[in-house]
Amino acid sequence: MFVQLKLIQEPTPSERWQRFWHRVWPLYKHWFLGEGIEARAGYTTSRSMLEQHMPELLPTYEKLCELAGGGDLEARFLSMWNPPPYMAGCSQAAWVRGNPTLIRNYDYDPRFFDGRMRYTNWLKPVIGIQDSAWGILDGMNGDGLGAALAFGGRKVSGEGFGIPLIVRYVLETCSNVAEAVEVLKRIPSHMSYNVLLLDKSGRYAVVYVNPDRPTRVVERPVCTNHQEQVEWDEYAAFTQTVYRRDYLEECLLDENIDRAQLMKRFLRPPLYHQQYLRGFGTLYSVSYDLAQGRFKVFWPGKQVEGSFKKFEEQLVQVTLLRPVGRYMAK
Repeated sequence: MFVQLKLIQEPTPSERWQRFWHRVWPLYKHWFLGEGIEARAGYTTSRSMLEQHMPELLPTYEKLCELAGGGDLEARFLSMWNPPPYMAGCSQAAWVRGNPTLIRNYDYDPRFFDGRMRYTNWLKPVIGIQDSAWGILDGMNGDGLGAALAFGGRKVSGEGFGIPLIVRYVLETCSNVAEAVEVLKRIPSHMSYNVLLLDKSGRYAVVYVNPDRPTRVVERPVCTNHQEQVEWDEYAAFTQTVYRRDYLEECLLDENIDRAQLMKRFLRPPLYHQQYLRGFGTLYSVSYDLAQGRFKVFWPGKQVEGSFKKFEEQLVQVTLLRPVGRYMAK
């Protein structure tokens, strides 16, 4: 089993995005209609919600709809309003002893991974890992703000946007953590997620967004897959969310661990997972140095790096199922 990550610099949507879209749309369409077309909002509602909550993205949305063929269903999908439920396991940390750096693992089913890191310049320069064709799982912008999402460990769903588009909007319109927090309080999310924010000044926050209760902001440098407490016992046990959070907090408090060593910890249990057939395997690890505008995507035995100043387009292919070292508890 392997994963591919293609690094692409595409300042504005073009035929390159269009080629990607036509290749993946059949898979997205199957997922989008999995609960029946009646479960998805109509075009008028979808577009009006985007215009109401994220108007700055509307010109890009309309360009993408055009490149996607101008169809009703495609436009509804791209709005990301009330999408089907989805969840992923992630471990995330904000490193602030030195250059502020957001470090995270993304754990998900490899069959549903876009496999693209894009350097775009829509409203701001943004580098991030793509999801749902134009959303972002994690990334940074040219102002020195970083953001990454994690599933919040709750089954409830409601009316709102898919979180990858909200993260995209944060990076397109915000310059620091304070601004990003206000955006995340304002925009409705269709499920519960945890968003870790970090900016180049070293300020950080974890924002708990939910469809059924007010957004909560905590000044914490780590998050995994539960919010203030575990609310889905089976999921928490399967993903070891409490164990991973506590382990990350211990790492950040350990004065003998530097940034490079912390990144290595992300490649070993309990943070690194290989349960790919159960939809919970680490597809990539990534760090965003927000002061330098640099990133590094890394796996056991392989890495790729770049920055806003030097971004090399390339295709990386990584074998996922290989032995990793055991975590030895202290």
